[in-house]
Amino acid sequence: MTFPTDYADVLKRLGRIDPIEYGRTRNYIDGAVTRLSPYVSRGVISTKQILQSVFDRGFRLEQIEPFVKELCWRDYFQRVAQEKDLQGDIIQPQASVNHHDIPTSIMRASTGISGIDDAISGLYRTGYMHNHCRMYVASLTCNIARSHWRQPARWMYYHLLDGDWASNACSWQWVAGANSSKKYYANQQNVNTFTRTHQTGTFLDVSYEDLGSMDTPEVLEGTTTNRLVSDLPSSGSIRFNADLPTFVYNYYNLDPSWHKDQPGNRILLIDPSVFEQYPVSPRCIDFMIALGGNIPELQIYVGSFASLSHTYALGDAYYKEHPMNQDYSGIMEERDWIARDVIGYYSSFSSYWRAIKSLSQLNVRES
Repeated sequence: MTFPTDYADVLKRLGRIDPIEYGRTRNYIDGAVTRLSPYVSRGVISTKQILQSVFDRGFRLEQIEPFVKELCWRDYFQRVAQEKDLQGDIIQPQASVNHHDIPTSIMRASTGISGIDDAISGLYRTGYMHNHCRMYVASLTCNIARSHWRQPARWMYYHLLDGDWASNACSWQWVAGANSSKKYYANQQNVNTFTRTHQTGTFLDVSYEDLGSMDTPEVLEGTTTNRLVSDLPSSGSIRFNADLPTFVYNYYNLDPSWHKDQPGNRILLIDPSVFEQYPVSPRCIDFMIALGGNIPELQIYVGSFASLSHTYALGDAYYKEHPMNQDYSGIMEERDWIARDVIGYYSSFSSYWRAIKSLSQLNVRES
């Protein structure tokens, strides 16, 4: 599985979406998923842009509601991140936690559950994991091995090309019962169905009643402390024209169309403090830089926004809103939301979706 970084190739992939088949097969590892999540997470394209593209091809909301809801899940998690500290449990403390490390067999892809082990190996190899497999990994880690969600979530985020801390942290907490009313479990039959495997006799090959009360299997008992470090590029000097506005890009905004026709200083800001708190793999750093190649005259600056502003006496600095823009100042612009006016914290996706539906708040129009 590959993820091209040329913007034209990304748009071609956008045009090949089959939203009806997606709704029918998305839970299977060989289903018709879009493979667009890395570009959404890096801000190359938006959920609104994806939905508008599908509507422009003649699809109607009632035909593709499962597809639209999945796009809105991503926006929903972003709204949660605007209101909540995602380093902590959102709704309630995770129950039955034995430790704050990660099972060694998870990190080594050696749990003995082939559908899950193959997904972890694939993550290391490609930087991608199917969403259903992410839920399986989180359930095994948090609910069977009884790890607290935070460190395992950081491990997965580190490797994902589509790593988005809001989606990642909220999803892990949803599985672990810290952001939901109950924990999520999957038995062997469920894993077999959606990963196209045929295992029997494993520790997951039990009823759901037994699964929720079982002791931690020996294979999941050993743990490893998660030590993750970002290998950031070096920063050269910046060519800066004080007579032009400055457009600040970052790990979450690499949109080639953003102010593309307006002259300006275009700077990819890589803040070491952000990548220390939320480390990512060398593959992810390389992916970010390659995507930045779609933005003409984009220059890399490694440092904080404050140091950039002080060094170059930034005047009109433009940036897109994001919770990780810790000390940005200047002209903040809103991201492209599917439901622009449905704001604030909703304790569940269902309540968020009801607000969108009842208020007819899709910021996208059907053709």
